[in-house]
Amino acid sequence: MSNPTAHTHRGTHGEDTRLSGAAGRAWLAIALGVAAVGWGANQFAPLLLMYRSELGVATTTVEATYALYAVGLIPGLLLGGPFSDRYGRRRVLVPALIISALASGLLMLAGSGLSWLFVGRLVAGAASGAAFSSGTAWIKELTVSGSGHDEHTGARRATIGMTTGFAVGPLIAGLLAQLAPNPVVSSYLPHVALTLAAVPFVLRTPEVHRPNEEARLWSPLRLPEASSRRFWSVIAPLAPWVFGASSIALAYLPGLVLDQLGDNALMFSAVVTMLTMVAGIAVQPLARRVNHPDKPRLIATSLGIVVAGLLLGALAATTVHWWLVGVAALVLGAGYGCCLVCGLMEVQRMAGAENLGRLTAIFQAFAYLGFGAPYLLAVIEHVVPASELLLLTAVPAVLTLAWTTYRAAHGPDPAKRRKTTASGSAVRG
Repeated sequence: MSNPTAHTHRGTHGEDTRLSGAAGRAWLAIALGVAAVGWGANQFAPLLLMYRSELGVATTTVEATYALYAVGLIPGLLLGGPFSDRYGRRRVLVPALIISALASGLLMLAGSGLSWLFVGRLVAGAASGAAFSSGTAWIKELTVSGSGHDEHTGARRATIGMTTGFAVGPLIAGLLAQLAPNPVVSSYLPHVALTLAAVPFVLRTPEVHRPNEEARLWSPLRLPEASSRRFWSVIAPLAPWVFGASSIALAYLPGLVLDQLGDNALMFSAVVTMLTMVAGIAVQPLARRVNHPDKPRLIATSLGIVVAGLLLGALAATTVHWWLVGVAALVLGAGYGCCLVCGLMEVQRMAGAENLGRLTAIFQAFAYLGFGAPYLLAVIEHVVPASELLLLTAVPAVLTLAWTTYRAAHGPDPAKRRKTTASGSAVRG
């Protein structure tokens, strides 16, 4: 794989000047855009309880609208990433911000018809997929080209940007749903304002990726043999636990103690969602210390934390203690943060500048499969108690931990992979 900076493009002389003058902070504008879309993606989580009480929607129906987000998101990822490789990051991220605001507008109509709930979540997913694939790649490129940091820093910055939106959005939406008049509408207004405010900042941020109009939007994923084996045997199995862990924490666990919380249920759900995402940010220094290029320590740590969170969730379901739900959510949030940054670092190590967006999108598409977990748990809960269900969920997590750690430790020599990367073996899309 070629040096990631070798394929960057400074664009016009004006963009050269802007980038060099703001080298250390150019990525912040894109992080704002990604955070704004992340806000829109996750603001829905605490509102699940509102829809159950205000609109009388069944639990499985509400969980289905949560999972429907992933149905829109995966095509958004798989199209947005390659499109941004071909035509540039800005041409994807700016429309994604506008569509994300439109999705909130559609969700405001849910009070007049449940179908708007489904349409709004589907549109929100498509916008998020396009924004996260192009924005993550853009942040990495600005990080490497603007301030000389490596791709690990870019992965952490992208994780923090997304997760900040994931954390703040549901807290504000939950507060408004609890305190503001007409909560079905007012809960979404801050997100609309934020996404539209982020557009001019993104428009002014320079492109450092040279668009490649020969890049294919649809083609089989072809990687060098060593990278291909690592991606499919290590990164793809790990990926669903990224959002599997967080979505269980914020969309499933709070419902277990709903009856104990009374009028405070909505606020509790908002706080749990925020804590889950804050833990994903707070764990980043640990991820940085644990990460080792030649050993699978970060992989093992990430999945080990997820397993611990699921076990705590099972205990919370058994005892029905609200504070245990909060502790389990914190641990699962830390697992989410470690899994996400681990996967992004691996992808950014493998990808070339010509298809960074595409490979990032593929990883994120696998990751967002985890959004279906709360719906599956809600369905199976009719025949299996929640405590036993969470214990059963921990079993595949343990198996994934054992498999990925073994494959990462016994796969191609990491030093050889880095040598191959340095010599210019590119990922071909």
